[in-house]
Amino acid sequence: MVAAAAYSWRFLLVVAAVAVLVYGLVKLRLLVFPIIIALMLTTIVAPAAEWLTKRGVPRGLASLTLILGGLAAIVGLVVLLAPLVAGELGDVGTSLREGTDRVLRWLAEGPFEVSERDVDRFIDQAGEQISQSRGQIASGVVAGAIALIEVIAGILLTIVLLFFFVRDGDRINRWIESQFRDGNQQHAREMGARAWAVLRGYVRGIVIIALFDGAVIGVTVLVIGAPLAAPLALITFFGAFFPIVGAVVAGVIAALVTLVTSGLSDALIVTAVTVVINQLEGDVLQPLVMGKSLNLHPVAILVALTAGGILAGVPGA
Repeated sequence: MVAAAAYSWRFLLVVAAVAVLVYGLVKLRLLVFPIIIALMLTTIVAPAAEWLTKRGVPRGLASLTLILGGLAAIVGLVVLLAPLVAGELGDVGTSLREGTDRVLRWLAEGPFEVSERDVDRFIDQAGEQISQSRGQIASGVVAGAIALIEVIAGILLTIVLLFFFVRDGDRINRWIESQFRDGNQQHAREMGARAWAVLRGYVRGIVIIALFDGAVIGVTVLVIGAPLAAPLALITFFGAFFPIVGAVVAGVIAALVTLVTSGLSDALIVTAVTVVINQLEGDVLQPLVMGKSLNLHPVAILVALTAGGILAGVPGA
């Protein structure tokens, strides 16, 4: 009993300390997530900045040039795709209305024998419920606006942190090492080098997988003749950066857009391709691309993703 009590109070203290740390990280998510994202982006930008620095470009100027160049490339891509998306949205809207009408006719004439009066009554009831929930909708709009402001602030903070991480990465490393005793500085340096190598390998691997997923979805949509192939490929590419959730959401979006614009058969083809991609990613690409870099058992990855999702939703995962 004495031994059990001794282990118990120590366990409770450790759990309490971890809980306080996790609570602080979740509350400071507007700072924590930009730091994580900036570190991941630094693994991509830092080698290019190092290459420019060796050729005589000042480190600060090289960092600023690469970051502004990346932002310009993203803006240019959006500007390039915006007319294409805008041109197709009208057709998508028309197809969506036609699909809705077909569903309503099927409900009225199909096996359920739902009359048009029942459909109209259901629509009226839905409208009344929406009217009665105006307060909740308004509060949801306010919460969404606050979340949007947080996202914008997080993006700006990520850009600033990325600049300083790329420019002053060596100074930051030396400062962190200086916080340890002389006998432990070598260990801290080795731990940092290994952690950085793993992070760099993860980012490189996820970019390769994202390119594969986006290219396959884009080619599939293009071959079957459905519109918005490039935007759907881009959505799939960025969706690959969000574990588990991203691939599913991107696949659902691609299937729905194809269903609305090209019909059920083409949507089933896109769905089948999405399922095959997910299986290839999980069974082939992840072990081959990520295995050597991360060296983690699938159980550890699953537990980490689940815990992160429980604590902080999709960003936590």
